[in-house]
Amino acid sequence: MATHLSITGFVVVALAIFFASAMQASIGFGMGMLAAPIVAIVDPGLIPATLIMLAVVVSVLVLVRDRTSLDLSGAGWALAGRLPGSAVGALLLVLLPERGLAILLALVVLGGVALTSFGWVPLPHRRNLMVAGAASGILGTATSIGGPPMALVWQRNTGAELRSTMSCFFLVGSLISLAVLAVAGAVDVHTATLFVFLAPATVLGFLLSRVVNRVLDRRRLRIVAITVSAVGALVLVVQQVLALM
Repeated sequence: MATHLSITGFVVVALAIFFASAMQASIGFGMGMLAAPIVAIVDPGLIPATLIMLAVVVSVLVLVRDRTSLDLSGAGWALAGRLPGSAVGALLLVLLPERGLAILLALVVLGGVALTSFGWVPLPHRRNLMVAGAASGILGTATSIGGPPMALVWQRNTGAELRSTMSCFFLVGSLISLAVLAVAGAVDVHTATLFVFLAPATVLGFLLSRVVNRVLDRRRLRIVAITVSAVGALVLVVQQVLALM
């Protein structure tokens, strides 16, 4: 699955990671939705392991910054569902071919975009948190996109509370996913090496979020995130269809 990135390919991936990290550090989710479709086109070997490693970096930085607003109880119930979900996600990664994963990834993005756009607001009680956590575990481990289920159930939260709670969930959940992926053989030298080279883009994206949080309205940022994510997913679908012709 591993490929060798050209300089142009690396720049494209680094820019996607930079902007996706800024978005996640600003609104609490979206790194996978924005970056994964672009990364999948350039180097599918980086999904999901490298993106999950980079998500850990963003989660740590945001959690340290916004730690005083953390809803630890809500994150705990969501994590109770994440563990079994991660195991199912790793199984999908082993069973599905690369093209199947790419299509699944695109469908997850488009589904998340649709649900977010229509404004469905499930209540964040224990059952919904556990179900959302399980769904996030499946999707996050298989495709690196675990944000939409949690964004739906926590969308009543705002600002620092949303960012810190989701970051706590993603930090622990991503570490669980990486452990499961390592056992499944989906973490290798290629994914780890690119993580090292792309980590600076992640940190710079986090620093950009500090400016974005001051000057850009959260609603407008979400609209941009939804639009870019949808376009990226559609491009990925078209690419896979053309590859079959």
